[in-house]
Amino acid sequence: MSDAPSTPSPTLDDAVRIVEAYLDASMIPDPVAAARFISSDLVFTFTGGRRFDHPRDAAAFNAKRYQWVKKKRERSDASQSQGEMIVYNIGTLYGAWPDGTPFEGNRYVDRFVIRDGLIVKMDVWNDSAERLLTRHDIDA
Repeated sequence: MSDAPSTPSPTLDDAVRIVEAYLDASMIPDPVAAARFISSDLVFTFTGGRRFDHPRDAAAFNAKRYQWVKKKRERSDASQSQGEMIVYNIGTLYGAWPDGTPFEGNRYVDRFVIRDGLIVKMDVWNDSAERLLTRHDIDA
């Protein structure tokens, strides 16, 4: 039997803290700081099915879509299943479109999978595409 102290397993509260720290860094945006919270085999699926493997890719995409964007986080919900923790972060986006027009109230849901204390999967959904259609008077 080893006398080495065991490392406690991350809790759901830990998973929420990891996600919130990641979001804090990614909204600066500071992709280098955000990368401290992700696994090297991250699977990152953004709106429209776009796939990224590093926070810098999402930041570059957002730089084309928005002049600037931030998240007004409303809540995080966490659960555990099959050795993974799932965290949903829900809120609204606010910022400015590329032409400088301000916006707010743009709903988003981010789903994170945490394994061994790191984000291994992230899925992002928001209303930006619908908002852009409305701005250009395109009816569905």
